[in-house]
Amino acid sequence: MSSKTTESGPLLLALPGAESLAAAIAAGCGGETAGVTTHRFPDGESLVRLESSVAGRHVVLTAYLHEPDAKLLPLLFAADTARELGATRVTLVAPYLPYMRQDMRFRPGEAVTSHTFAAVVSAHVDALLTIDPHLHRIASLDAIYPIRARALRAAPAMADWLRHEVPLPLLVGPDSESAQWVEGVAALVGAPWTVLDKQRFGDHDVAVAFREVPDWRGRTPVLLDDIVSTGRTLAAAARALIAAGAAAPLCVGVHALCNSDAEQALRAAGVTRLVTCDTVPHPTNAIPVAPLLAAALADLEAS
Repeated sequence: MSSKTTESGPLLLALPGAESLAAAIAAGCGGETAGVTTHRFPDGESLVRLESSVAGRHVVLTAYLHEPDAKLLPLLFAADTARELGATRVTLVAPYLPYMRQDMRFRPGEAVTSHTFAAVVSAHVDALLTIDPHLHRIASLDAIYPIRARALRAAPAMADWLRHEVPLPLLVGPDSESAQWVEGVAALVGAPWTVLDKQRFGDHDVAVAFREVPDWRGRTPVLLDDIVSTGRTLAAAARALIAAGAAAPLCVGVHALCNSDAEQALRAAGVTRLVTCDTVPHPTNAIPVAPLLAAALADLEAS
């Protein structure tokens, strides 16, 4: 497939639920928007229809991919239809990229789902833009995605929010895996940071401890993490901070994969507020990522 860019700019086709995100990205990169209509038949199969001509266009499928199982087939149908109808290339913009945690076989017989998901997506699109995928044992997306895959960092957007909302933060990561996000945001804000050590005893049972007790005098503790799911790790970190004499913390996360139970657990632990990026639609969204995606898409369009 040709990678030639068209003069009319990218056409952002929004999968259901991602219309506002597509419009915000298009406004930032000079693109146009259209929809993708889906219909579920009584037998459970899906109908997909592109609501715009795509011939000669760089098509950008924009999708929220949390709870991905029901969304994957319509996405693949839309990508293949765009190619069949003459799109010059197809890019997927998915602010949250699922199936990144299972990057190895932890027990005999388990599927390494991150590799399979990458292979399936890569067979249907030419490029991928996402934000802060859960890269733990995988060095970069290139290791499993053979297409042009770019992982953006939410750190600039999070740092901008903190500069406006928290005058003197102390950034705290709830575990060692969060260090990469905490350090990046701290450098942009010019704030001190630390991470805690975590022990996990089950899906809902964790404990944390300080490696060293930081000096938080006059500062507001900000717990920072990439994924907020059950909230148990952040809640344990909040309790540890308060027990050590710190002020009640607020939590800032990238991906809000949480439910009401998580928010209740955080409030019960003393967290004053939970704020997330809008990579996954959630009432806690306060940090927009469309500007990051628009800038990256403009770079891709120019290449």
